[in-house]
Amino acid sequence: MDDSAARALLLPGSPLHALPGIPPRELKALRAAGLHTVADVLHRVPRRYEDRRRTAPLASLANGDTVSLMLHAYSAGWRFSYKRYYEVSAGPADEPHGARLLLRWFNMPYVAKLLAVGMELSVYGKVREISGKWVMTNPDFEILEDEDAGRRLAAAALGAAAPPAAAAAGPPCVHTGRLVPIYRTPSGISARAFRALVWELLSRLEPGAAWEEFNIAPAYPICQALRDLHFPEDDATAHKARLRFALAECFERQFRVAWRRRCTLARPGQITATTDGYLQELLSSLPFELTAAQQRCVQEIRADMERPTPMNRLLQGDVGSGKTLVALCAMLLCVESGKTAALIAPTQILAEQHYNNFCRLLRGSDIRISLRTADRADDSALLLEDSSAAADTTPRILVGTHALLYAKNRPSSLGLAVIDEQHKFGVAQRERFISAGNNPDVLVMTATPIPRTLTLTFYGDLDVSIIDELPANRAGITTALRTPGQMKRIISFMEQELSAGRQVYIISPLIESSDTREQASATEEWQRWSRQFPQYPVGLLHGRMSAEEKDQAMAAFYANETRLLVATTVVEVGVDVPNATVMLINDADSFGLSQLHQLRGRIGRGGHKGWCILLSSARPGDPGREKLEALCRTTNGFEIAEEDFRLRGPGDVLGTAQSGLGAVQFTEWLTDARLIHRANRQAAAILDADPELTLPEHAPLKRWLQEEAPAGLTS
Repeated sequence: MDDSAARALLLPGSPLHALPGIPPRELKALRAAGLHTVADVLHRVPRRYEDRRRTAPLASLANGDTVSLMLHAYSAGWRFSYKRYYEVSAGPADEPHGARLLLRWFNMPYVAKLLAVGMELSVYGKVREISGKWVMTNPDFEILEDEDAGRRLAAAALGAAAPPAAAAAGPPCVHTGRLVPIYRTPSGISARAFRALVWELLSRLEPGAAWEEFNIAPAYPICQALRDLHFPEDDATAHKARLRFALAECFERQFRVAWRRRCTLARPGQITATTDGYLQELLSSLPFELTAAQQRCVQEIRADMERPTPMNRLLQGDVGSGKTLVALCAMLLCVESGKTAALIAPTQILAEQHYNNFCRLLRGSDIRISLRTADRADDSALLLEDSSAAADTTPRILVGTHALLYAKNRPSSLGLAVIDEQHKFGVAQRERFISAGNNPDVLVMTATPIPRTLTLTFYGDLDVSIIDELPANRAGITTALRTPGQMKRIISFMEQELSAGRQVYIISPLIESSDTREQASATEEWQRWSRQFPQYPVGLLHGRMSAEEKDQAMAAFYANETRLLVATTVVEVGVDVPNATVMLINDADSFGLSQLHQLRGRIGRGGHKGWCILLSSARPGDPGREKLEALCRTTNGFEIAEEDFRLRGPGDVLGTAQSGLGAVQFTEWLTDARLIHRANRQAAAILDADPELTLPEHAPLKRWLQEEAPAGLTS
């Protein structure tokens, strides 16, 4: 890219294939990674920066130091040992007889064509002492002067004054001597080549170019922000640039959410709560009262259902807090209004449990309940109906799995759609289920508490109800961290609980043993515990079993026919066995923190105290140890969610596949409520002032919404 045509200013939409100087192999790699334009490359965000500014005199170097050095090449040539390599002997330019650092490049023959004696170099790498000599292997380097500096070397060797350096000191450093961006580079292009390409594109970018994206911060032009993002002068500059793009990314999410919420409110809905006869019958039949939090959530949901606009509400609650009972209250209000209510669950075990609980709670009622699940062998649907139902053959409450997505099983006149463990379903699946009705009310439930900032952003189009207290009859759970060396004590304690008539879960991360992972497997654990407790039946449950085998295993455990259940995380969600009081989790450090909390929620669901034993060999300071200690400190799911968010970061905690909002590049805003509120206010102000987005500056916003806009915007 050295000729005048190549140096022409570039626009964000300039195609890469039209730029001379990019080798065909690298251009192919860029295309394969979806990078076709200048803007595509410049939006490839550095994942981190490497500080290559640290320098030191050669005499003060220590073995293992990683430094950036300015050196003069005193000799160069090919060398041979066990491998052929190119070596440059370099040192300070003003010390021709001083200390030397040997720069060695293996498997990089092109280096010999670039470097020569007399050049001034900036090098970066790790220094090692080898046979009494300081060596830097395969360092990153840049040539600081392109002129032949041989006469300067000769003058220095003779003790004469060195001629002045050329007025043109060459290009600035890109790979050394600065904060250097580190990218996830496309396969087929080196990190150095990609970094050089980004530098070149930035240096030729038209300063006043128009970008397709919305300019969230006019006072900080995007061209300057991109330069500061990729090649910052210091840490503060990098942070400032990242915050600018974090605000832009947050604004896009907030704008989409705000627009979606307005579209929902603008659609005609159904009034699905008129009278509450069924609800009052249920409440009067319960042997307990709803908690204050449950009562509050029921009232919030009922208020939504009494309005002619569609309800769109998220019901959050810790494991065992009684979300399903709140959902049933809403379903009864819907049924009494003459509509159908349907609940979709992620697993057959959970769907059948909901069905059985509903039948038990509504025993004697004239409401017909149906269970619809998919047989995994042939995808046919089962229909199990309450034999005590009235003459009306139309089910009023449907409970099912993904089978409810099939046309033959989809409910008619759907008034309320309840989605249990909503993060287990994809966006398309949720939309397909909801579309069965005429803008039905929607209640999504999760037992996985969501960090507050994520709730504000990714569920901002939903009203939120939170059950933040547990029923009074819960005896609580104690969580303890133990090592394999304490297994005798664990077995003795389990024997006590089993002798008292209680039941035990034993959780393993693997189904079968693996040559690549040294972790406990369910099949081996089943054999082990069957030998350990021959007097007690031991069950086995894992994901490779057929649906019928899973049902049998779970039914036997629920009926107390098996006293110990060895399982994988298939029991993570929803399984309710009140008599189970002990859970032993093998290799607990291999599970996520929220997942461990979900597993722990399977015990202590009756009147007996629960005991969760985390078995791990992780030592203090190990990455997995901190989350286990956090789990032992608290049983509050919302505290666990925030801690999980802190430990793992938003990339793992956030289910972007389920959110439908794509990957997050700038995670700063996910932990900054101020940025979220600022973006939310700006989105609301724009929609208030220009609801149809007709102003020219709002054209990028309109493009965002075209793919998801069912109505409300003119084309």
